[in-house]
Amino acid sequence: MPIVAQSTETTDWVSRFADEVIEESERRAPGKPVVVASGLSPSGPIHLGNLREVMTPHLVADEIRRRGYTVRHLISWDDYDRYRKVPAGVPGIDDSWAEHIGKPLTSVPAPAGSAYANWAEHFKAAMTAALAELGVEYDGISQTEQYTSGVYREQVLFAMRHRGDIDAILDQYRTKKAPAKKQSQKPLDEAELEAAEGSGAADEDDGSGSAAGYFPYKPYCGQCEKDLTTVTSYDDDTTELTYTCSACGFSETVRLSEFNRGKLVWKVDWPMRWAYEGVIFEPSGVDHSSPGSSFQVGGQIVGIFGGKQPIGPMYAFVGISGMAKMSSSKGGVPTPADALQIMEPQLLRWLYARRRPNQSFKIAFDQEIQRLYDEWDKLAAKVADGSVLPADAAAYVRAVGTAAGELPRTPRPMPYRTLASVADITAGAEDQTLRILSELDPDNPLTSLDEVRPRLDKAETWINTQVPAEERTVVRDEPDTDLLKSLDDQGRDSLRLLLEGLDANWSLDGLTHLVYGVPKVQAGFSADAGPKELPPEIKVAQRTFFALLYHLLVGRDTGPRLPTLLLAVGQDRVRKLLGA
Repeated sequence: MPIVAQSTETTDWVSRFADEVIEESERRAPGKPVVVASGLSPSGPIHLGNLREVMTPHLVADEIRRRGYTVRHLISWDDYDRYRKVPAGVPGIDDSWAEHIGKPLTSVPAPAGSAYANWAEHFKAAMTAALAELGVEYDGISQTEQYTSGVYREQVLFAMRHRGDIDAILDQYRTKKAPAKKQSQKPLDEAELEAAEGSGAADEDDGSGSAAGYFPYKPYCGQCEKDLTTVTSYDDDTTELTYTCSACGFSETVRLSEFNRGKLVWKVDWPMRWAYEGVIFEPSGVDHSSPGSSFQVGGQIVGIFGGKQPIGPMYAFVGISGMAKMSSSKGGVPTPADALQIMEPQLLRWLYARRRPNQSFKIAFDQEIQRLYDEWDKLAAKVADGSVLPADAAAYVRAVGTAAGELPRTPRPMPYRTLASVADITAGAEDQTLRILSELDPDNPLTSLDEVRPRLDKAETWINTQVPAEERTVVRDEPDTDLLKSLDDQGRDSLRLLLEGLDANWSLDGLTHLVYGVPKVQAGFSADAGPKELPPEIKVAQRTFFALLYHLLVGRDTGPRLPTLLLAVGQDRVRKLLGA
């Protein structure tokens, strides 16, 4: 059943863009489906920054669908782009892949061991699977198929006939950019440059390099398949085109009206597609905000093709906790598939839905993921009891599902930090995991691990892949007799009070009350006393008590939350390790 749209009564960014897109679509193409677009280049791992290129129009498109409109979300796979360089850190490749630089991505071999036919398909596959898990509905368009099948033939011939008009627009920006280069020789920040490459904005070859004049079309060589070609002549009447290749020396004359082995240069290709597809909304990265960027230039060139520039925001970078801005040309940069290994799709959708596109944010792969999950669960509780703010409610609705219905969810979403701690302590042993989780709430015990999946599996993967070995929890096999013998009366008394209370408090809430209550009782206060009733030194006593328990149980100053740790260790073993 579709989720009821609530956002028309809110002021969240998605609703505002949906209003604008519907109005613009009715003005430009009344009665036709609303068209939004994204573009992805499978030149390497498609990272979580690239996902914003998809999620921004997806969320807007989904809101429009909720209102009863027909929407097409196009994702153009820029798989006919040139292979620019060998990305670092990608498994299954070496320096020999440099020989393919200049070829279309679909003509480059996939990394060794891949099950896919070529480079582009290899990197598209993981993104396609991630988008399915995220509930993103779209129409995929392969630019290799579009160009090589002749779909764009008339657009290519049109661009060549109007090359003078296109060149005049481009020349305005060539002139503007020249003085800026003289004023500053500072290189672009590496991440910004590579982000620009990923979107095509760094494509310096706009077709102007020929002594025969300007040509907005770039053939791929008929001998070496590379785009290191120069058009040396073209006849508008016959469409005869001659080019030479600087890589292998090959030259040939072809009829462009029958030739499908080449493409328009990026700054012409993008606006051509806007006009061809009738795109109303498409966001673009911050790298497009500079003078002469492909988005700005495209806004003028699209008029030559009889179209209009889409509306859409510039979106900011997405980072990773503990890492700098991401770059698709670096291996090892987290991808949506990586994120979905450790977080449920609802949480990942929420991270993109709750921030305006021009706001940068980070995705946590470190301990911060536990705080994010706590925040997410608190939001769900507020939605359930009706205390949530309207914009937060809208973000929640967009995160948990789409116009087609809710995404699959964990039936019983226990706290992520608890599941991670249990997975850490049990090393994934299912019988022990079920025992511990069933004791968290004795009044409503867990009967099957399926009730806490997939969240449990995500937390376990996070522990196994993101937590360093030296930070993993290893419970002692034998008591620390030296430490136990060295305890003073207060230390021994604290352990006695804890052990005496285990039976009556053997649940997550009960043990939480117990471990915080022991230092209170020792200081002469009630175990139920609140913070306002207690002197500051109680907090010091609690920290000292906690550190003692951690040392006796796991041999460290810190570890998982003590109530969870005690449940995981089990009563018998706790009594043994605490010297009962």
